[in-house]
Formats: sequence, C-alpha cells, structure tokens
Amino acid sequence: MKELDQKILQSHLSSIYKDKNIKQIDFLCSEIRKIFPNSLKKKIYKDLWNENDCFLITYADSVRTKNKKNFKTLDVFLNKYCKVFNFLHILPFFPSSSDDGFAVIDYKKIDEVNGDWSDFRKISKNFKIMADLVINHCSSINELFLNFLKNAEPGLDYFIYSKNKFKGVTKVVRPRTSNLLKEIKIEGKKGYVWCTFSHDQIDLNFKNPKVLIYFLKIIKFYIDNGVSVLRLDAVAFLWKKEGTNCINLPETHSIIRLIRLIVENYSPNSIIITETNIPSHENLSYFGNNNEAHCIYNFSLAPLLIHAIISGSSFYLKKWSRSMPPAQSGNAYLNFLSTHDGIGMRPLEGIIPVDEQNKLFTTLQKSGAFLSYRSFNNKENVYEVNTTLLDAFSLTYHGKDKFKTKRFILAHEILFSMEGIPAVYFQNLVGSNNDISKFKKTKSVRSINRKNWDFNILSKKLEKSSSINSKMYSSLIRLIVLRKKQPAFHPNATQFTLQLDDFFFGIWRQSIDRSQSIFCVSNLTKSRKKFFLHDINLISTNNWFDILKHKKIKNINSEIILQPYQSVWITNKLF
Repeated sequence: MKELDQKILQSHLSSIYKDKNIKQIDFLCSEIRKIFPNSLKKKIYKDLWNENDCFLITYADSVRTKNKKNFKTLDVFLNKYCKVFNFLHILPFFPSSSDDGFAVIDYKKIDEVNGDWSDFRKISKNFKIMADLVINHCSSINELFLNFLKNAEPGLDYFIYSKNKFKGVTKVVRPRTSNLLKEIKIEGKKGYVWCTFSHDQIDLNFKNPKVLIYFLKIIKFYIDNGVSVLRLDAVAFLWKKEGTNCINLPETHSIIRLIRLIVENYSPNSIIITETNIPSHENLSYFGNNNEAHCIYNFSLAPLLIHAIISGSSFYLKKWSRSMPPAQSGNAYLNFLSTHDGIGMRPLEGIIPVDEQNKLFTTLQKSGAFLSYRSFNNKENVYEVNTTLLDAFSLTYHGKDKFKTKRFILAHEILFSMEGIPAVYFQNLVGSNNDISKFKKTKSVRSINRKNWDFNILSKKLEKSSSINSKMYSSLIRLIVLRKKQPAFHPNATQFTLQLDDFFFGIWRQSIDRSQSIFCVSNLTKSRKKFFLHDINLISTNNWFDILKHKKIKNINSEIILQPYQSVWITNKLF
C-alpha cells in the first residue's frame, strides 16, 4: 500500500482553492487522508476496457413488477435478456423530489421502491455498475439545504447565496429557460440561491472546501458498495464565478483532476466519466492530459448520425469524424444514440449550419418529437430533441416510407463500429415508441422516452418474434455479439474515415496489434447504391469476409450493391 503523495495533493488543492494558505491546504490534505487512509499503486490502463465492453443504460424502474422492488425485477430481466452487456448504468436510484432522480434528497440511501444496497450489490456481481454522482446540485428538501435555511451544519455555506441578485447572470450558459435565481428567506431575510437546472435543484458551493470533502466521502461510499464507474453529472457547471459564463471554468477541471487522482489510487479498476452536453471542442477538454475523465460522453455522434440518416447525406458526419482526435491510451469515448434525456443539440454548434439544423428539427417534430430550449443572451435556442430513437426515424427529408426500422438498425450498425465504448439505452434495446400517455401525465417532454414497462407484458413482446420489440431487440443483441468478437472494434483501435460519396458513410478500423482490419460502409438512403471494393483499397493478398452476412467475398474487384439503409462490415479475419 502506498499513501497519496502529499505534494501532489497540495498541488491539486492549491489550484482549486487559490485563496487558501498552506496551513489550510495541509488541513484539507489531512481530511482527505482520513477518508482514503491507504491507496493502491497506479494500475496500467489497458485493462480498463476492450471490444467486449458494452453499456446498457436504464432506470431502476424501466421494467417493473407489481408489489416487487425494482432492483429485484431489474435483476431478473438483466439475467434473462441482457447478459451480452457487461457495464450497466442505473440512472439515479436515490430518494428524489424531481427530475426522475436528479434532485437527490439523500445521497447515501436507495429509494425504498427500488430496494436497498444489498439488492444493488447483488446486481454488481454480474455487471460493472455506473452510478450518477449528482455533484452540481441537490434537492431543495435535501437535509443539507434545509440546514442551510436554518443556518445549521452540515449545510451552512454549502450553497451559492447572495442577499442581492447576482450580477451578469445573462452571461451564464445554462440548459434551461427558468430563472437562474431562486428567492429564499433565511431568518426572515430575503436572499437568492443559484439554480442552474430548476428551483428544486439547488447548486452546491464548491468554493467551500467542506462541500468537496462531503462528496469525496460519497465517492468512497459508492465504490465500497459496488459502484465501478462514476458518472459526474452536469459537472461542467460545477464552479461559478460572477461575471463569467460559469461553465468549463479552470477550477472545475482541477476538481475533476483531484477526483481522478484519488479514485485511481483508491480503486484502480474504477472509471470516471464526465457528462458534459456541450460543443465538441469543449467536451474534449474533459480528457485533460489523460488526468481528468477516463471517458467522455461522445455527445456529437448522436445528433450528427441521426441527421446523416434522415437527410441521406454523411457530409457533416464525415467532416466531424475526420476532425475527431483519437483518444489516448487510458481514455475512451462513450458512444450512444439516445439516453434518458433528449438528444442534445448543442454539439451541432459550429458543425451544422443553423438553417440545416432547423430543417432537421422540423422533420423530427413531424415525426412526433418535442423540442426543449435553453436561454442565452435573452434568446431561446433548441437544447435537445425529445423522442424515442425508433420514432425519430419515422420520417426523412423525403417524407414517410417503410424503412423506419431499417434506419434504426443502421444507426446501431454505425454506433457499434465507431471508435469508443458503445452504450445502448433501455428503450432502444426493446424498441420503444414515444410514450405519449406518460408525457400527458407528467407534463414533462422527457417522459416521452422514459416508458415504464410491465415485466410480463414486455417479456411476452420480446418472446413474440413478430413484434417490433422482439425484432429490434434481436437485431441489437446480434450486432453486439458480433462486435465483441472483433479486435478491430477495441475502443482504442485505429479509425479512419473513408472518402466515399455522401450517400455512404464509411470508416476503416484496425486492431491494436494490426492483425485485423474492418471496413464499415453504410448506405444512408432509401435507394440501392453501389461502390467498388477497390474504392476502399482492399489488399488483394488477403481473404475478405462480410461479417454481417457471414459471407466470403470472392472477388475484391467486384462491386457491392447496398440495399436501402444496409451496412457491410468487411474484414480480413473472422473470429
């Protein structure tokens, strides 16, 4: 065992708390040492992920059984239908007052409808679980905030408070249109607290070191109870400085570096993932110098891929793909097509022109999607599109046709071939449509893609081969099984974007040991398209196979005809 180095800790803490003297910094070091008294030596990164890895993203209650704890139902469902996954993101399962779990009342408790920590640990025996560290804010009825209102500890000075309204709030970048400031009273005197997301989600004040220490204790608690991956929720907004845009500030990056250092030493197999739904170049900064997030959400992929398929053109997707730097060893992209939230549209900024974005929004609205907005510079801009992925592909720029499910499968064929670790949202796995009834009940547009399935009803649909749910489930499971066999799909394997016509999207992947190459080419249109194999430079001395059809390619000088929305994965080595 080796203790955390004092000088390194001092350096990290000094970069966060520039106003603290050496005595105060040393005190913080000692507090951290009390939480993490011992730490292991640094582990080599290569063991953290490979081509076998795939995330499933779900709520604890995405599938439910009457009179049964949600974790118990989820455990049964996972073991029956989801063994192909090895990472599992269970969205916030704590007691919460709003936002489907992201307004946390108690960070150390599991909502009793879900079960308890023993149920959680049971699931963690079969899956590496990712849990949310909702670090930017807590519920307005969390004990910390209630104590804050009473001038009591713990909670005193835990929140961003002013007796007068903050200045320069129009500069603040936010994902909402609600008022940033919430009026409160402390001992009968009026004041204001900062609320980036909603007035039920009060932002925490990390300028107070006690808040940092509080969350480091939470991190240790989660790891000790079976959490393998920490998802730092909304972390880009963590540090606030009056007069700035209050996003991506240097102190935020310093806090992430500190968390990475501590977690890496305490639990070397644990992974830090940052959730930062922002433009691509800003998002990339959360890798740091391989000393911040192990993985970052690849937020640009989903809207760009959806646009490419709906428009029938890969022009902007290729432009972005060519510009994306490969992740260093020890870093990886987390790729996904949709999640519990809507499909974020900020990552399109600077990539797709505004008029083209508006055309996409209009098409998606016609297919049943809702638009959510954010305020910036006194203007409202589209922040996310709310829809299930299956329904997002109901229409293209050319109208409605019979290829909705083919577009859905095509999107996943591209997802599973891309550099990075793939993640599949529960509603995509089971082929869910927009849940209008839940939306009408909750009045929240995000509910449209958060259906709560009855276990027995869903099981019957998945067992019935003719159902849309079974077809989508079977297609995705088959693709994941195929993907896991290919070393060229290692998250850090080489990727090169092919120079093909815009109605195709193609990439070349090569395994780290260079033993396997895979050429992945997709037809983004509803028309039959052809390309010549010599266009992708297949080496004539090798034998080539189409993995998806499990078919040998006899003549590499021949042409390949791709049916509407068809993909090929052409490899020189079958496994």
